[in-house]
Amino acid sequence: MFAVVRTGGKQYRVAAGDKIVVEKLAGDAGDTITLDDVLLAGEGSDLKDTKGLTVSAEIVAQAKGEKVIVFKKRRRHNYRRRNGHRQNHTILKIVAIGGDKPKKAAAKKAEAPADQAAEA
Repeated sequence: MFAVVRTGGKQYRVAAGDKIVVEKLAGDAGDTITLDDVLLAGEGSDLKDTKGLTVSAEIVAQAKGEKVIVFKKRRRHNYRRRNGHRQNHTILKIVAIGGDKPKKAAAKKAEAPADQAAEA
């Protein structure tokens, strides 16, 4: 099964067991996160409904990308500026695709009868 998820303004096609490099996400190595913004999911050529679908991923490492040199120059004005930049990245390993999102809603339903019992 595969899914297309959106994180950090980019879209990634993922399957269970894949490793992807995304924009920096909060968390330490070994933490598990869920990617809720699933745009497309399917098995082979069959597409699946993405409502309530989540992608579970484990943070492998927090890393920095390759250095990018930013060089500015204005000719005939003796103006040169050299700057470097390294973007922060998070390396994710996709654990599972699937799982229902409304687990919190089920917990709220369980609390509601308890409140009614307290009133009685």
